[in-house]
Amino acid sequence: MTAPPMQGSGLTVLYRYLLVAHFLLVNVIALGFVGAAYLQGWLDPIIDAPLLELTGVICAVFAYGTALAAWKVWQTSRQTVEVEDGRLSAGSPAVAYMAALAADDDREADRAAQILRLTLSNRIVVVRHIANSLVLLGLIGTVIGFIIALSGVDPTAASDANKVGAMVATLISGMSVALNTTLVGSILYVWLIVNHRILTTGTVRLLTAALQAPLPAAATRRRAAE
Repeated sequence: MTAPPMQGSGLTVLYRYLLVAHFLLVNVIALGFVGAAYLQGWLDPIIDAPLLELTGVICAVFAYGTALAAWKVWQTSRQTVEVEDGRLSAGSPAVAYMAALAADDDREADRAAQILRLTLSNRIVVVRHIANSLVLLGLIGTVIGFIIALSGVDPTAASDANKVGAMVATLISGMSVALNTTLVGSILYVWLIVNHRILTTGTVRLLTAALQAPLPAAATRRRAAE
């Protein structure tokens, strides 16, 4: 297990909660880009587009996924510190594994280690599913946009100059919905996937810390006596 670089300093706290710091840094930078794009007016075509509700739904799903990822990042970081300090709280997924180690039961410890791996994997996979749903919502918006665009096309009215303008307007409106939802869904997918990767890294660190934890004193004494 790697020791913190500077005990008792602010850098020690930063090192121990590096996962949280990494998550905050990435999201603050991403929010900065969004703010800059808004101030430059690059988001105006999306904000002014018809059926803004579809984009709103995608943003709401992303916000939920990011909030969930933030909670899990904090949870993972806190539990990693607890494992490294050897003071597990009741809700830690490593409790059963540590109990098996304390009982000096190798078979039960292997079983608990497998359960720990599955528990930690299942805990983060929901963020991945939410990210994938952003792509799906973007594609649904694309289909709806094309339906809107094609619904206004009337081949029999193509030669009527008075109706061509309305058809073009409907076509542009539908394409706007299709392209905006695809763009928003894709960008927010990448953003949430980056958060998922950070969470995955932290989960691997937690699992490694638990599996490399030293044997409890009682188990060490029993093995020394054998």
